[in-house]
Formats: sequence, C-alpha cells, structure tokens
Amino acid sequence: MNVLPLDDAAADLAVAGGKGASLARLSRAGLPVPPGFHITTDAYRAFTAPFRERLGAPGAQELFTTHEIPPDLAAEILAAHADLGDGDGDGAVAVAVRSSATAEDLPEMSFAGQQDSYLNVHREDLLDAVRRCWASLWNPRAVAYRERNHVPHDDVALAVVVQELVDADAAGVMFTADPVTGARGQSVVNAAWGLGEAVVGGQVTPDAAVVADGRVRSYTVADKAVMTVREPEGTREREVPAARRSVRVLSDEEVLRLAALGEEIQRLYGTPMDVEWARRGEELFVVQARPITGLAEEVEEWNDSRTGQYLWTSGNLGEAIPDVMTPVTWSLVRLFIREAMSASAIPGYRLVGNIGGRFYLNLSIAISAAKAFGMSSRLGAIEQVFGKIPSGLDVPLLPASRWQLIKAMLPMAVGLRRRVAANVKRLRPFLATARSRCEELRERAGLISEPAALAAFWEEELRPYVVETCRMLEAAGRQGGAALVMTRDKLRKMVGESDAEAMLTGANAGGELASMGPIIGLDKLARGEIDRAEFAAVYGHRGAHEFEVSVPRPGEDPGWIDRQLAEVASGDARDLLARQEEARAAAWARFDRRYPRRGAAMRERVDRWNAIVRDREDARSENMRVFWAMRAFVLRAGELTGLGDDVFSLEIDEILDVLRGDRSPLAKIPVRRATYRKYAALPIYPMLIVGPFDPVRWAASPDRRVDLYDARGGQAPPADTVSGFPGAPGVVEGVARVLSGPEQGERLKAGEILVTTLTNIGWTPMFPRAAAVVTDMGAPLSHASIVARELGIPAVVGTGNATARIHDGDRIRVDGERGTVEVLN
Repeated sequence: MNVLPLDDAAADLAVAGGKGASLARLSRAGLPVPPGFHITTDAYRAFTAPFRERLGAPGAQELFTTHEIPPDLAAEILAAHADLGDGDGDGAVAVAVRSSATAEDLPEMSFAGQQDSYLNVHREDLLDAVRRCWASLWNPRAVAYRERNHVPHDDVALAVVVQELVDADAAGVMFTADPVTGARGQSVVNAAWGLGEAVVGGQVTPDAAVVADGRVRSYTVADKAVMTVREPEGTREREVPAARRSVRVLSDEEVLRLAALGEEIQRLYGTPMDVEWARRGEELFVVQARPITGLAEEVEEWNDSRTGQYLWTSGNLGEAIPDVMTPVTWSLVRLFIREAMSASAIPGYRLVGNIGGRFYLNLSIAISAAKAFGMSSRLGAIEQVFGKIPSGLDVPLLPASRWQLIKAMLPMAVGLRRRVAANVKRLRPFLATARSRCEELRERAGLISEPAALAAFWEEELRPYVVETCRMLEAAGRQGGAALVMTRDKLRKMVGESDAEAMLTGANAGGELASMGPIIGLDKLARGEIDRAEFAAVYGHRGAHEFEVSVPRPGEDPGWIDRQLAEVASGDARDLLARQEEARAAAWARFDRRYPRRGAAMRERVDRWNAIVRDREDARSENMRVFWAMRAFVLRAGELTGLGDDVFSLEIDEILDVLRGDRSPLAKIPVRRATYRKYAALPIYPMLIVGPFDPVRWAASPDRRVDLYDARGGQAPPADTVSGFPGAPGVVEGVARVLSGPEQGERLKAGEILVTTLTNIGWTPMFPRAAAVVTDMGAPLSHASIVARELGIPAVVGTGNATARIHDGDRIRVDGERGTVEVLN
C-alpha cells in the first residue's frame, strides 16, 4: 500500500501521517480540499530499508540523495500524479509536496514546520521533492524537536502528501478559537496576498479579522509588504505593489464564509482548530487543518455560591454525593431534589447548589424558615440531620421579612401534609414491587434501538417512575415529622447517652435496615443462605458513588462480590449484632427498673422510630435503584447517538434533544469535559461555606480548612482538639487508619480505627473490621452514626478536622459518648 487517493479511509495516522490523515478526514467530509494523493509510510520504509540502521547517525540526510526510488514505486507515484490532470492545459498539474510524519498535527504536539514541504513542483522534479521530504525527517531541527518531546526516533515514519497547488491570489491562517486568550466562540482569520507561505513563515503581517456570533466584530488592515508568488521554477517572495499594501484582502462575506468552514471543521474534530486556507478567484480551499496546541482550555464556572450570601452545607446529602458531578448527574440530582424535597424550597431561592461540581444545600433557607415560624428551639433538629453549626457563626438569613416567608411557605406546607398522607398509604405496596419494576425498566432501556423511541421511553415511562420513587422517599422521610430527633433527645435526658443509643438500635431486628444490607447480605452469602445472583440482585445497585451515573454500579462488576467477601472475611457482622442485642436488652432492663410504668409507651415510641428509619432507608434504596435505571438510559443514549462517554457531559434535557435530532448541544461537550477535569482535580471542599467561594483559590491556599469557609472573614481559628457528635457510645484506643476513599478499604486491618472525611453505604463492608469510626462530616442521623450504632462500634462524627489533625498510624483514643478524639502519641 504505497499510494492512496487523498480521501481513502485507510489513510490514518500510521499510514498517512498526521497531516495526511487530517486532509483525508477533511476530504471525506466534503470540505473544499485540493485534489491529491498520499505516498504512505510503507513507501518510506521500503525506500529506507537498505540503510535503515544508519538513519540515527550523523549525515543521515545524505543517504536519501544517494539512493534512487525503486522503479515500481516511482511509476506508481507518477501515475497518481498523472491522474490529477493537466492543470491549466500546459502539461501535468503543478503540485505541493508536503511532509506528513506519524508524530505530527497531534492535539498535544503539532510538530509544525519540523519537516520540509515544496510548492509548485512539476512532474520532472516530483520524485526528487519526495526524497527531500523523506530526508527532512532527519534534519537537525526535526531530530531535536523529537528528543525534546520524548518521541523515540524509531517510532516515527514519514508519509508525503501530493496535492494540486492552488494558484492563490490570497491565503492565510484561521483559528477557530482565539490563540492568544483561548476564548472560544470566536474565530480569528489572518489573510495576505499570494500563497500562504509568507503568512505561515511570518514574513508578512497579515490582515486580522475577528468573527463572533455570526458577525465580523473587527477587521484590521495590515501593511502587507511581501507576498509569496508562483513562478516557473518554483515560488519566491516579492514586494506587494504599493497600491495593494494597505488594501483589505477579504470582504466581510468572505470572512464569514471562512469562519463557517472553520466551525464545520471544529465540529468534525471536536476541538479548536488551526486551519490554513487559500483563495483562487471566488473559490475558497482548505489546505491544512490541525488542532490548536498550547491553547488554554475553556471552562465553565459551576458555582452557585455566587448567587448570594448564604450558608451552604455538604452534610447529609453531600455524604451521599461525595464526588464532583458530571453534568448529566447534576441534572438528575436536581430532578430528585425537586420531587423529594420540594416542600423545603422557597420560591426565588436556590435550595440546592452546585459549587465547583459538588453538591451543597442552602441551610440559610431551613434556618430562616424555622425562625419565621417561631421555631428557633428546633434548630438543634437541623444539626441532627446536617451537622454542627460552629458556635459564634453568624448565619446569614434570607433577605425577606417573616411575613413574606410565611406567606410563601404556608401553602406549600398544607400541600405537603396532604401529599405525604396520601403517599404514606401507598408506600408499602410501592416498596413491594419497586425492585422488579425498576429492573424491568433498566433492561428495556438497553434494548431500545431507535433514538426517538428512547426519548419517548424516558418521557412516558422512566421519568414518571423516577418522580414516583422520589415522592415515596419524601413521604417516608416526612411521615414521622420530628419524631426521630425528639425521641432521641428525650431518651438521652432520661437515661444518658450510652443507654439511649443502645435502646435506639435494633431497627435491623424488625426487618433488614438498608444501610446494613451489604454486610448482612455478605454474611448470608458466606454462610450459603443466599446465592451470588440473589446478592447481586438485592444489593448490586448500592455503592460509594451511587448517585453518579457515569460510574458503573457494583452489580456491573464481575469481581465485585469476591472483593466484598474478602472485605468482611476478618469481621463477623452477626457476632457484632448479637453483642449489640445484649447491650440493648441490658439498657431496656435498666430503663424498666428506673421507670417501671413507662416501659411499654417508650417501647412503642422506639418501635415507631425504627419503623420510620426502615421506611426511609428502604425508600432511599429504591431511589438508588432507579438511578441505575437512569444510568442504563444514559448509556443507551450514548450508544444510539454515537457519543459514547461524552453523553455524560450533557444534561438530561440536552440528551433528549440530541435523541430527537438536534445536534447543537454537542458544542458544549469539550468545555464541560474540561470543567469537570478542573474541579475533579481539587480536594474535597469545606463542609460549610458562607458566601462566594472560589474552589481553585481555596485549594491553592496553604491555610485552607475543611470544616468551614466564610467569605466574610473573621471566623474562629481551627480547633487544636478533635471533637464532634457522639455517633455511637464506647471508648476505644487503637491505631488510626486514615483513608481517602472506600477504594483504600484493604488498608484497614481488623481492630484499627477508621478515620476519613465521610462515609456512605459503599464503606459499610469495612465497618465490622473497625474498632471505631471518626469522620470530618456527619451528624447523628448520618450513615456512619447509624451503622456504627447498630454494630455497637464507637463513633465520633462531624469533627470537621479529624483528617487534618490525625495522621495515618497515630495511636488515638475515641470516646463515642462524649464525642471526643485524643491523639496519644
């Protein structure tokens, strides 16, 4: 395969080099590329075979001039040239002969100008020009460039592109993004008289036009002193006639035509492009296109902290969504919040926010509402759910009067009461069929074969079911009102922290608690009480990243169950639960002795507590199952649209638009990808944020804190001690194992103390190995507290600074009743 037509599909990087592969792609797309052909890398290797071992030695270029091109190859090249026609009727067409290396015109390295090209080459000089192009792969400039960029010489070969030479009266370069500022959304067109070599080589200052929003925003006319022109023996530079030096090269209409070509090329490549163009009369040609290298990535700002002076928290729901969210996940999370937490919203204010790609909840809304309704005494209940508010922190309230807040919220509260009452009655029947319904929807999403049909499936079946699961979660969470918090507080006053926590465990006894599901299920699997298929079906939708639809569910990973079994091999959950049952029975016995007439009423109240907890967790689990079904939908959309993983960079409504034939959202993908990468590279932000917050500036600060950021300044210095909520009682000493994520779980040995930023259900299998648990984030109703309490493991949660103050391997003492952690060494 020595010679190929210019638009041949086989002309890829390995065969035709970077420049050749790009021109082939442009030609196949129907863009105005001058006709031509490729002399492939196979031809180069065949020519250099006799002296290949000497190519790295000094003087390698001379080897090309002392060897003739084999006759068969020479005949093939000349025949391809003859097929181009006779040009202007004066013999075979004059051509441009351009080098095209396999390490060239790449997104990360352009190699522009490192090898040679020749213009206005006639038939009798064509073979010599090809040899000189091949030889230029070994000129000192090209060799030094490869060494500087760590490209091995043996990995590079050279193809040659032969094209009809456009006898241009004007030419230049166009950038589909501003090469200086990196700004997308505008094109910069440079233009000069004659062939384009004077512009590319920098011998002339060209005219410069800027195009944005379909209009020529500016046109600067330069004093164009020289131009490259075609002559019988080749090309040369000559002075521009004085009458043309300061005359516009391009009309506005031509600038817009070029910009439209540039946009088409950028869409084809999916990245900003550097395009060489030429004009002959009224015709425009594309003679080369490569990605712009060294261009600053354009990014969006995902930062709702700039919407006002509010207190934002990543507690509770932020524990469930610990990652930087892809755009599709953020759009689905907003749908989830809108349906599951609508009653917590106030018109005109953002209930939830995206701060640097991470999920935050506007706590100023809940605190303002509590004060408006005269319920300041209930602020403690907010802390039980979302974590501690530092003493002395001046919480910014909504800029609205008490009457405005009541007027906005009262109708919503009445509607909520009615909706919850109706949905509570439907909750148990819903839970009974939820798993099978969701599995059916997930399977059907993967079988749909037409894009429009997939969009209809979302609108008619999947989205309505998502809304239903969210409203069931709302009902499950609201049915007890403040019963959860009030029961706990009442018991603590009556019997103290330790006995209260022991008496409140046992939610698992009346039916499996979803937070505990993975370790109970693994215990059953290890004992042969269920098989692997049943385990995967029941628990395969739960994981550390269960909201993020770009992340595979555990049930999609064939090795997941084996790794989970290995995680629990050294910790027996059943023994821990039995031990906690004994502690619970002993605590109830002490309660009965102290309050002999109140035992039955308190048991009924605690049973109610446990039933509410189970309902909430079951409904939450089915919400996560439906996120798996939504992941199946998004993956199928990526397959049917050809977007693949790029589909995660679109929001759900944009995906639906693409499925219905509108491709305009695709232009957002490169910027969204770059934005996601920027934020994902940063450490986890503070749990509490007040006012505008810059994640990048914060991450670069040596004094950054993970507990609190207050844009107003003046916050109290970080504490030297480590303390938080009593998550589960007990005192333990041991070695701290500081983990950044559940993927490091194998580092936690039996009897060590787990210290981390936060936990969620993906961490559950390692809890039986831990002697205690300490977290930066959390509250009494957070995952770490619930699971540790059920297993009888001491826990301190919501410390704000544990991972900053405790080092991996430190010996520490954890007091889960007092909520303190002491570093002993």
